[in-house]
Amino acid sequence: MQSEHQLPPVDRPFSPEQPDAHPKMPALHATIIALPDRIRQGFQATRANSLPLLQRFLMVCIGAIIAALGYSLFQLPFNLAGGGLSGVGIIVNHFTGWPVGTLYFLLNIPLLIIGFSSLGRWKFLISTLLAVWVFAVATDLFVHYLPMLLSPYPLTNDMLLSAMYAGLISGIGTGIIYTMGGTLGSTGILARIIQQKTGFPLSQAYLYADGSIILVSGIVFGWEIALHALLMMFLNGLASDFTLEGPSTVRTITIVTQHPAQLTGAILETTHLGVSSWSINDGYTGQDYAMIVCTVHRPHVREVKRVVATTDPEAFVVIGNSHQALGRGFAPLR
Repeated sequence: MQSEHQLPPVDRPFSPEQPDAHPKMPALHATIIALPDRIRQGFQATRANSLPLLQRFLMVCIGAIIAALGYSLFQLPFNLAGGGLSGVGIIVNHFTGWPVGTLYFLLNIPLLIIGFSSLGRWKFLISTLLAVWVFAVATDLFVHYLPMLLSPYPLTNDMLLSAMYAGLISGIGTGIIYTMGGTLGSTGILARIIQQKTGFPLSQAYLYADGSIILVSGIVFGWEIALHALLMMFLNGLASDFTLEGPSTVRTITIVTQHPAQLTGAILETTHLGVSSWSINDGYTGQDYAMIVCTVHRPHVREVKRVVATTDPEAFVVIGNSHQALGRGFAPLR
């Protein structure tokens, strides 16, 4: 029987020899020990994410500088106002003498607001704002220093050569910026929106977006300059497309044959690349055939044609251009 005068239990002070007195302490202790590892992992993750971002911004800056070089070196000396806000800047500079780079930056602000909601929001805004700012600063610096550094200046008095090189160099710079997910502002924002909404190539989108500005430049500077500016913008769009999509180095070959097994084995042995085949029916004759499709590098096209001619001279062959091939046997898919 318990005594009526039993004393209440007394709480014992915590000591390291009593691990069960405060059960939360071991978890807190483990958390403190693991904290440096978590900090290190977080730093590594931040560094891994920041490196691609820094590389993208660096490429945007390089593209903007290349575009500004083509603009300042070949376009400005001949007033080739070939569309876009760069063309508007040339027209306004002709009447006011204001710096074209500064004008370009200020005129881009409304278009940046339009493109914010349609072309990637913050990712678009940061890349494009950086490109516009670098282009504007580089243009004003080139306009000031190139006449002092180069002799003669401009490099050529041939307007046709200047139009061609202005379009190609500026197009390459613009294409680099497009590849990094930004634009060079101006009506390039409108061109990208048109491309996304309608599927038009950039070259056509540029012509639609810049036609009115080229018309104004023809009225101000003369129609000969406007015609050269139109050629320049066409080459600019082609160079942008080429830089954005890359050269066409692969071909897709479609073969209709009655000997799929022999032909497939011969192509595999020749190119060491995969082929796909399926049964089809000729809608005209009603006969059954097999259709073989393979994607090869351009140097292999002649070998495949030779294999088909040797294995099945009656086969039907279609060879098409492909801009890119990604995956096994080609460029890595990223």
